[in-house]
Amino acid sequence: MIFKKGRYSGFLRPISYTIDLVIIHVLAHQFFDQNFEYLNYIIFVSLAWIILSLRSNFYEIYRFTHVAKIMSLIGKQGVVFFLIVFAFFGYYNQVKTDPLSIIKYVLLTMLYITVVKFTVYYLLKKYRLLLRGNLRRVVIIGLNQKTDQLRNFFENNPEYGYNLLRTFNIAGKNKVPIEECLDYILENDIDEIYSSVAEIKNPDLLKLIDFADNNLKILKFLPDNKEIYSKKLDFTYYGFLPILSLRKIPMDEPFNKFIKRSFDVILSLVIIIGVLSWLTPLLGLIIKLESKGPVFFKQKRNGLDYQEFFCYKFRSMRPNPEAHLHQVRKDDERVTRVGRIIRKTSMDELPQFINVLKGEMSVVGPRPHMVSHTHMYAERIDKFMVRHFVKPGITGLAQVSGYRGEVENDSDIINRVKYDIFYLENWSLFLDIKIVFQTIYNAVRGDKKAY
Repeated sequence: MIFKKGRYSGFLRPISYTIDLVIIHVLAHQFFDQNFEYLNYIIFVSLAWIILSLRSNFYEIYRFTHVAKIMSLIGKQGVVFFLIVFAFFGYYNQVKTDPLSIIKYVLLTMLYITVVKFTVYYLLKKYRLLLRGNLRRVVIIGLNQKTDQLRNFFENNPEYGYNLLRTFNIAGKNKVPIEECLDYILENDIDEIYSSVAEIKNPDLLKLIDFADNNLKILKFLPDNKEIYSKKLDFTYYGFLPILSLRKIPMDEPFNKFIKRSFDVILSLVIIIGVLSWLTPLLGLIIKLESKGPVFFKQKRNGLDYQEFFCYKFRSMRPNPEAHLHQVRKDDERVTRVGRIIRKTSMDELPQFINVLKGEMSVVGPRPHMVSHTHMYAERIDKFMVRHFVKPGITGLAQVSGYRGEVENDSDIINRVKYDIFYLENWSLFLDIKIVFQTIYNAVRGDKKAY
């Protein structure tokens, strides 16, 4: 059945495919003089686009999908589409066109597709909000803090199109039997069931699962306060045996590794050639004139898989025996006058782009700590070691969220670890770009913890 109440039209996704392919092929017509070559392009790119879209879930966008996720999908699709188009013109070299025209074509195509995608996304939101169409009828089973937060979300965000009909209390004094919940769901033609894991007992849970399967109802669970349920668990099968992994790290996927490494290499080359090539001799001279010692400061830090590497910085302190033991504190006497300036603007971190180019660091990731501090935090701070599943970064989500610089108390490092774990579990190229721009903005504006 193409239409189902409470869902997008069954035609919407095919229409999206069609619109995107029309944009791709209409804009490509400029490159072809012969219909045969144009037909070959249409067949090749259409098949490649559809296969790519299925593989990347490019059209798997739902009412609850975040804008950052959509931008990430567009970015991935655009990179691979660029490679597909260049592959075609590389093979059909009889089609005379210059690389700049192809780049312009790809960028314009992805721009139009992005506009269409967001237009549909926001029109559907307005349709749900103003005309009350495309609604999902939902109920919540269980009454606690988490279900109350979900109820508030449904009531305060009508543009998502969730029509909450009832919340059932299935525990405590005025509890409702699970059978009454199931009867209500059938009588009121409910589309989705949201159940609290904490509130429901195991026998009732099995009844609810069987009921949802047998009556074609979508069943979703809210995690309770047990931390394992709050993880981004990875589900897979060993044969027919279901296995849950504690977390899924997007950067472990080969395609994502390629995207992130390409971003790192391109940006590090731009900085090394465009900035460090002239800034290093100029800044090196000033550093040397103010105090004796090397221009660069290198320090052992822990990176990917806890491996040690030398992290490079412009020297901002006078040479001292405590440099590898104690972080810089506010009004630290070890910091030189030029050091205060380059630390305030984060210019002292620029040599780390050499670490990025060498593959020891990434542009964005958890900030690496000096080895002595890593050992200390690993013993004292829960889950501190998780951040070593990925390469350390010059900047990171924790740093642009207010947790950079000196660790004044345990709360600072605990929150830093939370942001780092969120980053490695929710990485996207769009998130990296956002963090880079936020870092630049903070450097220009000045950060109170940059000293």
